[in-house]
Amino acid sequence: QVQLEESGGGLVQAGGSLRLSCAASGIIFSIHIMGWYRQAPEKQRELVATITSDGNTDYADSVKGRFTISRDNAKNTVYLQMNSLKPEDTDVYYCSARVRTGSFNVKAYWGQGTQVTVSS
Repeated sequence: QVQLEESGGGLVQAGGSLRLSCAASGIIFSIHIMGWYRQAPEKQRELVATITSDGNTDYADSVKGRFTISRDNAKNTVYLQMNSLKPEDTDVYYCSARVRTGSFNVKAYWGQGTQVTVSS
């Protein structure tokens, strides 16, 4: 079993910054891709940013130039540095990791979500 534990959410004023962290633990052979998604009530979960084990990144257009995703492979941890936050960034942010737990076992896991609220 794999657990993803998120931290770093909170309340910030527009223009401010927050840093989210997500640590994976459990039986982990390797993690190819880790990422952050966000979801507002009654809306679909949307991709924010992803990063592969060799550092290739992808971002939603709405966060390019403001958010930076990074990871520490030794710690199985992914980070999301969020700068120049806007009220429309207010959402629950979820960490995701595609984890290999055995020779033939690969599965996507999700964190429990962390609230980010940006006040205007």
